[in-house]
Amino acid sequence: MALNLPPLAAIRAFEAAARHLSFTKAAEELGMTQAAVSYQIKLLEERVGAPLFLRRARQVALTEIGVRLAPEVTTAFEILKTAFAESHERLEGTLNISVVPTFASYWLAQHIGEFQMAHPQIAIRLESSPRVVDFATEEFDLSVRGSAKQWPPNGELEGHLLLKAEFTPMLSPALAATIGGIKEPADLLKLPLTDAGDPWFENWFTAAGVEYDSKDRPQSQFGAQHLEAAAAMAGRGVAMLTPAFYTDELAMGRLLQPFDLLGYDGHGYWLLYPRARRNVPKIRMFRDWIIEATKPLREEG
Repeated sequence: MALNLPPLAAIRAFEAAARHLSFTKAAEELGMTQAAVSYQIKLLEERVGAPLFLRRARQVALTEIGVRLAPEVTTAFEILKTAFAESHERLEGTLNISVVPTFASYWLAQHIGEFQMAHPQIAIRLESSPRVVDFATEEFDLSVRGSAKQWPPNGELEGHLLLKAEFTPMLSPALAATIGGIKEPADLLKLPLTDAGDPWFENWFTAAGVEYDSKDRPQSQFGAQHLEAAAAMAGRGVAMLTPAFYTDELAMGRLLQPFDLLGYDGHGYWLLYPRARRNVPKIRMFRDWIIEATKPLREEG
């Protein structure tokens, strides 16, 4: 039959008393009374079945059994301390972030190195996914999500708007050239659209004063803006995109933005994290960095 471990409090009292060879000093270290330490050691001796200390007038000494047991117990506590310290270090030294793919691909991936250079002690683990994160059951510290809501939706989350998801038509210069260039908004309707059913198309064409009906157009869907951008750059159609994400593509001529007109329906990209953890150093450092780093995007919007 396996022997159950004695109470942890009794083992801790023994380890401290054996190290100090003093019940009084052990009590001071553990925040207990001397009587409580003596009681815990008595419980342990009953479980062991033999005395662990020789009680003398002004001091205590370990018995033969106590001498053999003490270093093993101390070693066990050191192993536990090291294990918990390493676990805490890994937890506090790794920042777990879940980010929607478009923001991850077209902004965060290009700028995360700036954060890492400023905070080399923090390792980044990034998940690019559109799914909603459950902070209560998953090991994520922060997330970036696109939403039309004003965050936080409840008292448990803290939310910061990183940029407004403004939108405008974009396409490859080669595709624009197939109809002699884009001179007016209506010209875009001569070309295929990456997602004709996207409400952003109707919103933008209405603002541009162009009548738009998606019913007679192919109802292709890519499911994510970064995939529509890839299709547009490949010349597959006109995509409705957020310009802030594609400054490099526009500068290199991979994408063309024919008009300055921007649409906006209330959507934005938000940084979210549990309100109860807002003062955790690694969360605070990333929050402060990304809010400052995305400030030009909000000012441009």
